Amino acid sequence: MEKKKTLANFYSESGNQVPESLKSGIGHFNVFVLDEFAGPKAKPMPFNRREYFKISLVTGKSRVHYADKIVKVDKHVLVFSNPQIPYNWEQIDEQLTGYFCVFTEAFFHQFGNLLAYPVFQPNGYPVFELTDDQVNSFVPVFKRMFSEISSDYAYKYDILRNLVFELIHAAMKLQPANLASNLHSNASERISSLFAELLERQFPIESPNQQMQLRSPADFAQQLGVHINHLNRALKDSVQKNTSTLIAERVIQESKILIRHTNWNISEIGHSLGFEETAHFSNFFKKHTSHSPLTYRKIEIV
Repeated sequence: MEKKKTLANFYSESGNQVPESLKSGIGHFNVFVLDEFAGPKAKPMPFNRREYFKISLVTGKSRVHYADKIVKVDKHVLVFSNPQIPYNWEQIDEQLTGYFCVFTEAFFHQFGNLLAYPVFQPNGYPVFELTDDQVNSFVPVFKRMFSEISSDYAYKYDILRNLVFELIHAAMKLQPANLASNLHSNASERISSLFAELLERQFPIESPNQQMQLRSPADFAQQLGVHINHLNRALKDSVQKNTSTLIAERVIQESKILIRHTNWNISEIGHSLGFEETAHFSNFFKKHTSHSPLTYRKIEIV
């Protein structure tokens, strides 16, 4: 897997001038027409992490490789990408059309926590296949982004933030009601949110020398200053899963990424994920995937 791509990389590789907002370190937002990036002569997109958020509305046959999953798209798709999860697009049609916007977390400073929304969470729902009617409801939002960003209105970036939230909420409404997350409405959800932040803060694993420090439910309970039973009840109330399950799911997701997209040996991967013994990691991985790490590395994903 290649080194994490920055917005400066994105602009220079696409032949655009790097904006002053990136040079100064303040929050950044921009919106683009996809067609010039996904035509017959488009360069293949490497599977890696980006240091920015991205929302893409794409029409055309393609495959979305996201974390350890592949989604085949026949017509339209809306994809939410965050800096912690690697992804790429595989074009099937010669030309893809649509729009995408890119932005940094700093752009939303004091305007909300993007990672609190399921569309940007590692185990959330980032890929939405759309019907013709549904895609027609999202296109005007991107067109309004173009209109606002080119305007002279002093508060245009507030409007652009609201348009991003409009995309997020419109997408989340496409999910069945029992999959929708209620944000921070009670104490259990606040604890759940803090747990998720602590868990996610340990990723991505970018070097074999990097190691997870919080691995057990007791580690997280101690860090949060609550009893482990209290933490389990809070997570059960808010996400219907216990602490051990959520930790295991996230570790398995990261391990699949590292096994598939790095040349690290299995011992290095296991150590970086908090396993002192390679055999313990191999047994854990096989229990959750039915494959040994080495077998998984050799399996062709179609």
